[in-house]
Formats: sequence, structure tokens, C-alpha cells
Amino acid sequence: MTGPGNAVLIALALLAAAAAGAIVALVLLRRQRSQGIALRHARERIAELEGEGGAESFGALVSHDLRAPIRVVEGFTRIVKEDYASVLDRIGIDHLDRVLGAAARMNHMIDALLALSRLSSQPIAQGPVDLSQLAAYIVADLRRLTPEHEVAVEIEPGLSAVGDPTLLRMVLENLLGNAWKYTGNAKAPRVSFTRHADEPATFTVRDNGAGFDMRYADRLFGAFQRLHSASEFPGTGIGLASVRRIVRRHGGEVRAEGAPDRGASFHFSLPPVPR
Repeated sequence: MTGPGNAVLIALALLAAAAAGAIVALVLLRRQRSQGIALRHARERIAELEGEGGAESFGALVSHDLRAPIRVVEGFTRIVKEDYASVLDRIGIDHLDRVLGAAARMNHMIDALLALSRLSSQPIAQGPVDLSQLAAYIVADLRRLTPEHEVAVEIEPGLSAVGDPTLLRMVLENLLGNAWKYTGNAKAPRVSFTRHADEPATFTVRDNGAGFDMRYADRLFGAFQRLHSASEFPGTGIGLASVRRIVRRHGGEVRAEGAPDRGASFHFSLPPVPR
């Protein structure tokens, strides 16, 4: 369909979408001009509020200041898509779908931020945890979720530590899940979970996947810091930040070693089970 009337409707639709995007950009990014600046601001705000013991304040800030404008984006976009779908071509509809997809991804990032902030104040249970058993459960789940990805897995038996079983499961889910994901392009993918050979209280998750450049190792554990594109390896960019936070709350440390296309190793220490 073409004609002056349709052209006006299309123009109005695009203007509405552009206006909504402009409003959200101003509110959501606080007049920052790039996503990188916005994410750096978010990380700094997390550290500031945590330093003030303000996990609850941060949760309120995220829920109100970020979710509200996202709802505006979604609302205006859905209105334009529903009311003007008949006058928009396939490319126009695709643009609107991309806006909705970006809003959904932002909501996922907000959920991840809230979960990360709660890790600083969540009470920690203390008790013996069978890490080998936890790892076996997680690998079984990964095999069910991605049966097409055949990975050779080694789990050293008898690995244990003292800590919170729920939080330590999150550590292993993130580390083993990452190892599983980043071996997606490996010819013979391998993942292992073992005790560190020279440090009895340290455990290692190792893979032969995509790896990373050690020059950027310090960035791995920061919120929203990614060394691979989200299109190649999807994720929120929060997992390793959560790992570090949990391990440190247990009195341990975490570090990483790797090389591009030669895999990665993540070492984390935890209090041993008294004998």
C-alpha cells in the first residue's frame, strides 16, 4: 500500500518510535552517549552503594530508575507495531522487533544486577559441601539441555569444602556452564573439575575452548565485562562477577589463566572441611 495517507502514518509511527527511544535514552542512560559509559556508571554505582551498605537502596534504584523507562520503550513499540503493522513493511516490523528484543535483554541484565547486589548481603550458611557431587549434578543438567554438544568431562572424586551449598552451586554452575559454552567450537571439547595440584584448598575448572588473552584477565570478573561478543557466546556478563563475590565472601580468591583458542582455567579457593 502506498500513497500520501500511508506515508503520513508511516512517518507518525517512526516518529513515535524515535520519540520513545529518545526519552528512554535520556532517562535510562542519564544523558550518557554510549552503552560503555552507561555500564561503567552502573558498575561504579554498585561499588558505591555496596560501600555504603546500600544493597537495598541499589535494588530500589535499579527497579525504579531502570525498569520504568524500559516499560515506556516496550509500551510505545508494541503500540506502533499493533496499530501500524498494516502500513509498515517487513524491514519496519523487524526494526520494532529489534527494539523489543533489546528491551528484553535489558530486563535480563537488570535481573542479573539485582541478583549480584544481593550476594553482598545474603546470609551465608556454613557446612561441609560435596563439590564433586554438585559438579556431577550440574554436568548432568548441561547434557540434558544441550545433548548435541558432546563434551568429555572429568570430575575428580572426593572434592569438598566448607560453605553455603546454594552459593557454591552458583559458583560451579557459572564456571562449568562457561566451560561448556566456550567449548562450543572445539573439535574434541573437554572440561575438567579437579583439585589444584600445588594448592590443596584450591579447585580448578579447566576447558579447551575459546580461551582469552591474558592481557585482559583482570576484566573477566567485572560486571558486564566481556572478552567475546554476545552474538558468539550469549550471556549477561554477570556470571564471573558473581563467582568472585561468592568466593570472597567465603574467604577465598579466584583467578583465571588462558590463551586465545587454547582454553581457560579458573582457580578458586575455599575453606577446607576439618578432618
